[in-house]
Amino acid sequence: MTTTSEQKTSIDLFVSPLGRVEGDLDVRVHIDDGVVTSAWTQAAMFRGFEMILRGKDPQAGLIVTPRICGICGGSHLYKASYALDTAWQTTMPRNATLIRNIAQACETLQSIPRYFYALFAIDLTHPKYSSSPMYEEACRRFSIYTGTSYQPGVVLSGKPVEVYAIFGGQWPHSSFMVPGGVMCAPTLADVTRSIAILEHWKDNWLEKYWLGCSVDRWLENRTWADVLAWVDENESQHDSDCGFFIRYCLDIGLHSYGAGVGNYIATGTYFEPSLYDHPTVEGRNDALINRSGIYADGHYYDFDHLKVAEDVTHSFYNGDRALHPWEGETDPIDPERGKAKGKYSFAKSPRYDLNGSGTGIPLEAGPLARRIAASAPGGGPHQDFDPLFKDMIDKIGPSVFVRQLARMHEAPKYFRWARQWLDDLDLQESFYQKPVEPQSGKGFGSTEAARGSLSDWIVLDKGKIANYQVVTPTAWNIGPRDKDGVLGPIEQALIGTPIHDISDPVELGHVARSFDSCLVCTVHAYDAKSGKEMSKFVVNSML
Repeated sequence: MTTTSEQKTSIDLFVSPLGRVEGDLDVRVHIDDGVVTSAWTQAAMFRGFEMILRGKDPQAGLIVTPRICGICGGSHLYKASYALDTAWQTTMPRNATLIRNIAQACETLQSIPRYFYALFAIDLTHPKYSSSPMYEEACRRFSIYTGTSYQPGVVLSGKPVEVYAIFGGQWPHSSFMVPGGVMCAPTLADVTRSIAILEHWKDNWLEKYWLGCSVDRWLENRTWADVLAWVDENESQHDSDCGFFIRYCLDIGLHSYGAGVGNYIATGTYFEPSLYDHPTVEGRNDALINRSGIYADGHYYDFDHLKVAEDVTHSFYNGDRALHPWEGETDPIDPERGKAKGKYSFAKSPRYDLNGSGTGIPLEAGPLARRIAASAPGGGPHQDFDPLFKDMIDKIGPSVFVRQLARMHEAPKYFRWARQWLDDLDLQESFYQKPVEPQSGKGFGSTEAARGSLSDWIVLDKGKIANYQVVTPTAWNIGPRDKDGVLGPIEQALIGTPIHDISDPVELGHVARSFDSCLVCTVHAYDAKSGKEMSKFVVNSML
């Protein structure tokens, strides 16, 4: 590290050949007396996939949208397929629903350990924490490349997407999900091999390194008190990566900042086959296994896609009103011209109109949002009920730590589901039913990618795509201020962050990375009183 009047630290993270970096996220913060008092998230790259798709064949989204992201392309395919299923009113064979569920879950399962060890946990070895009695152990486990947990975590993270490739033909960028089902005909050998791969991943990483216990034992935890008792239950759990992570985060204070807006959105994912054999927008919520929902101001609400709108007041696009994605516009302007109008990001600002007032609120998407949606009372017998993280935010509040633990909590949960779905396949039944292709219609497809709610809205006219809008979890989280000046979720999460060393603000990286945004983060630190740029840093993230 070099020290000058303007200090710059560059970190290159090589995750694996499967990982790709997408875009640039600039985060500008104001700091008063060592605490962040305001923040601006700036997505610096325009991509324009919506413009590419306009006028194309309806099924172009199955090819184009998986190329949006190099690590969650399967999630893009999943929601693009359901967008056309609802627009074309297809019939979905039971096997097809199960295969889609399995593939989506396996993609997320590979992302969880890869993100944790390669992008988040390495910051836990920062010299700032050298006074912690657990610091040397953190370095031993989590140091990049050489950590005793880093290597198996990253290497074994690739196993679940082998299952995806067995059914999808390849990963990433497969297009095997199509309206009416999936384009595969798995054999018993394929299913048996898939089971063996997932069991190997579970035995050799999930239970051996992360949990130090069985999947079933971890999932018995229903409250924060349960988790604390679990840590001290035996040596294996206490010394597991999960047990150590919990103890270390509480020691170094990652449970004390990064709360964010405190309001959450989950559009849900994975369907009970018998309840979604004729996919419709209206029947979607009730058929979900991983539930949808809104949690805002301490209350639960059903998710309604018609309440979603995108604001571009501070985004580099023409337009002066928030639009529902079916009517959405993607009309970019030159950033220099936009800056003169107070615009500062290529990300739009998704908002949710909770009460029909015409004014939407920002919502956090991601694993924590999913876990909060799963804590809602009610729901069908097939739907996930998981009160743990609602209890945690009630007891200790949302934070960098809670957001990260929510992500890791989904590894045993999704493993158990995917393993069951493999058992449920009936290889004597069909995997595809050819649909009728109407010339016009509207569709909505959504899923929960590893990083949160990911949705497509499609409008068809005369057999072509008249409008196509993609709203990503990163947009929900990094979106800039809206027309009312309300900050986006990451902007709000950064406020209140204590900065120990203005020349090396690792805390900003913790907050930004806890959202796992699909961008590279370039962080600029400013002193709010003088306006002087104190330092500039590059903090790498992952797709």
